[in-house]
Amino acid sequence: MRYRSVGRLGWDVSEIGYGMWGIGGGPGGFTGWDYDTAPDCLDLAVDLGCTFFDTAWVYGRGVSERMLGDLLRRHPDRRLYVATKVPPLNREWPPRPGDTLDDVFPPGHVREYVHRSLENLGTDRIDLLQFHVWEDRWSDDERWQRVISDLKAEGVIEGFGISVNRWEPENCLRAIDTGLVDVVQVIYNIFDQAPEDELFERALLDDIGIIARVPFDEGGLTGKLSHDTVFPEDDWRAVYFGPENLGPTVERAERLKKVLPQGMTLPELSLRFILHHPAVSTVIPGMRRPEHVRANLAVSDGRRLERALLDELRGHRWDRRPTEWSM
Repeated sequence: MRYRSVGRLGWDVSEIGYGMWGIGGGPGGFTGWDYDTAPDCLDLAVDLGCTFFDTAWVYGRGVSERMLGDLLRRHPDRRLYVATKVPPLNREWPPRPGDTLDDVFPPGHVREYVHRSLENLGTDRIDLLQFHVWEDRWSDDERWQRVISDLKAEGVIEGFGISVNRWEPENCLRAIDTGLVDVVQVIYNIFDQAPEDELFERALLDDIGIIARVPFDEGGLTGKLSHDTVFPEDDWRAVYFGPENLGPTVERAERLKKVLPQGMTLPELSLRFILHHPAVSTVIPGMRRPEHVRANLAVSDGRRLERALLDELRGHRWDRRPTEWSM
């Protein structure tokens, strides 16, 4: 396993971390997680060198955080970094156009969920606290600035970050201007290359850590979807991969398969593409089975994609706008 620095926080974390949405449930919800298998997957990840774990209160309404707390207690000799998120008060992902800070992150709500997360984790400090949604129009509101500054001063959190809404990578630049944002979590993958336009340059300039999430486009970049794929009704991917998105995703994935180097899978290519960028601190694939853990973490071997292949992958960029089904 190779390690990278998380911006000015100075942490050296595994360049492939663990995204815990899929094993704890989440907004909208995945199906197919297994609470019995999840601890073994987490332990295996630690054994293979993973040190960064990203969760949120809403992933199972505390279940994922408690799993992570149990993991910390099973490995007291390992320095494992914990990132979690405060849910929006109104439970809207993403925020609605008219939502104010009072609707989403009033200071009392932020403090309440920080302490809920601390209780679930069984710790007295959170390494990285993130807001689970964001609108840059809230940036100048001193109330969120004050509560984050106070939580840092109290030693309750070390770093603060923003999880940027889907396909809105620039919707955080004003927040970065405040000097309080240490990390930005953003969707970045072969299809979603827009963070390279402005955000990554700014992150490198200001020494901001970048967490790359959704490396496989919710499964579209695994190469396993087909035009006949159907998800259970209670799985949010049934909405995401509806008629507007499933067909185009499958077609684009099929085109990508034609440029795969011999012996390389599409998920491996996807992770290597993300790791090529120096702004990325860590990428957090979801891993619900031991074979996923082994395959994903094995990509952290220092091998980089050839320049010609990277240039080819630029042509697979897919710029999309947030819509009612994209969440």
